[in-house]
Amino acid sequence: MSADGRQDDVFTPDCKLTPYWWDRTPRPAANGDAVAQLPAKVDVLVVGSGYTGLHAALQTARAGRSTLVVDAEDCGFGCSTRNGGQISTSIKPGYAELVRRHGAERAFAILQEGRSSLAWTGRFIANEKIDCDFAVTGRFHAAHNRQQYEKLARSLEAKPVAGLEVDAHLVPRAEQRREIGTDAYYGGVVYERFAGLDPGRYHQGLLERARASGASVVPHCRVKGLERSGSRFRVSTAKGVVDAGAVVVATNGYTSALTPWLRRRVIPIGSYIIATEPIAPTLMAKLLPGSRMTTDSRKVVFYYRKSPDGTRILFGGRVSATETDARVSGPRLHRALVGIFPELRDTRISHSWVGFIAYTFDELMHIGERDGLHYAMGYCGSGVGMAGYLGMRLGLQVLGRRDGDTAFDGIEFQTRPLYYGKPWFITPSVHYYRIRDRLPI
Repeated sequence: MSADGRQDDVFTPDCKLTPYWWDRTPRPAANGDAVAQLPAKVDVLVVGSGYTGLHAALQTARAGRSTLVVDAEDCGFGCSTRNGGQISTSIKPGYAELVRRHGAERAFAILQEGRSSLAWTGRFIANEKIDCDFAVTGRFHAAHNRQQYEKLARSLEAKPVAGLEVDAHLVPRAEQRREIGTDAYYGGVVYERFAGLDPGRYHQGLLERARASGASVVPHCRVKGLERSGSRFRVSTAKGVVDAGAVVVATNGYTSALTPWLRRRVIPIGSYIIATEPIAPTLMAKLLPGSRMTTDSRKVVFYYRKSPDGTRILFGGRVSATETDARVSGPRLHRALVGIFPELRDTRISHSWVGFIAYTFDELMHIGERDGLHYAMGYCGSGVGMAGYLGMRLGLQVLGRRDGDTAFDGIEFQTRPLYYGKPWFITPSVHYYRIRDRLPI
């Protein structure tokens, strides 16, 4: 092991510190031809070329508005192509908590938005004929101790509010090997409404359709300043100044000091993932016999799946608070993977990478407008489906259309005293939850 904590022998000699998805869809190749010169004036300027920004741009461009998307890095450089490709319907707060905060009607509508995001994403991919290995696979949510299994069982026994029924079934520990080849868990629940895709291919298809709709998408064009001038904006970028009628901020876990009000309201959290080298088909069939996505009940969560071609395991988790070196986070994930599947002790890492998602203080995603800037962000780990869904709604809101309304509209976007975008509290929180995960609770 090296002095900085790396365990270099777990890496293949040609290990890449970039997402596995980029092998099939390299970022530079996804950019296409950059414009020689930015337009002097546009109807809509979008900051960020991930799922949110491109879906918003797709709506405005198809409605005939001149639309420019700019990104400080390559197109889709952030977590839109760095995620694990799992699509949930989940909203973090439960129904009772949402009722306490927002009332029964709003609580019901918020939870329905989670379900709508998955259904809408599937329809969009089918209608647009995007080749991205989308499939509704279901998810096995594993209990990491007996108490968590009992908690899951009680949640399934509770009678849900009409219209919020969950398509799920309990899997006791004695039967869990039909879902996952390990005794590290104590049973779990299968949730049928869960899907997976190749996020790089999904982003590529979305990028191609945004450009085909007439939107200009320009990478390596960092926005340096936003200045309001009457009802319009003067946007200073690395490639020139643009006069924009509307500005969409779609930066999520990469929100910067460019928009200080938003930066104070999102908490960037590292998302760490590894891909294994190819695994023998017989061993893969033993470890992950089906096609389901897998998560577990830890607060410092692990989530994993087969690669779309079934040859590798993609394993992700919150193994660090602030680490940005994938050669440090990779061995930590490998140790956790081997703790679940000891058979993979000698299986090495072919890819290790890092991205940043965004949480919020109320654990809800937010959409709205502030000082003329339109935004959607803070997906709290559900961004593969929700970022595109709310990006679409945001584009409709920019157009002034009523079908852009969401259950999140008007909810206060909270911050905390002394928080200015650098989450000093994450490290103690991760340590606290890691200790809590070891306790029988």
